[in-house]
Amino acid sequence: MKTLVLSLGLSLTAGAAFANYVPVTDEAAFLQLVDGRELRHRFYPITLNVLDNGQVVGRAVGWDVEGTWSWQDGYFCRELVWGGDPIPYNCQLVEINNDVIRFTVDQGAGQAAAFRLR
Repeated sequence: MKTLVLSLGLSLTAGAAFANYVPVTDEAAFLQLVDGRELRHRFYPITLNVLDNGQVVGRAVGWDVEGTWSWQDGYFCRELVWGGDPIPYNCQLVEINNDVIRFTVDQGAGQAAAFRLR
């Protein structure tokens, strides 16, 4: 059940109001966007911090999230554990529109999740 909730929460797109996303393909540019900022999901209680030391920490729907990330060939690649359950390694397209950052799994071919940068 927990995996289903996170899947649903992370697969909602930001909708037509945020159609002007710009790809982020450079690690330094990505770090400039997320450094010292919290990523908050628009609809679900999900907050994440992507740290410059390769760590991801946060909470999602009442459970801790932790993991690692790296930048490979213009994609954000991460492996996470959510409340003890593994979320497999995946490389994601990163896009930005003002203060909303969107991650799309499978190098942009899959479902997307949008977060406000706070």
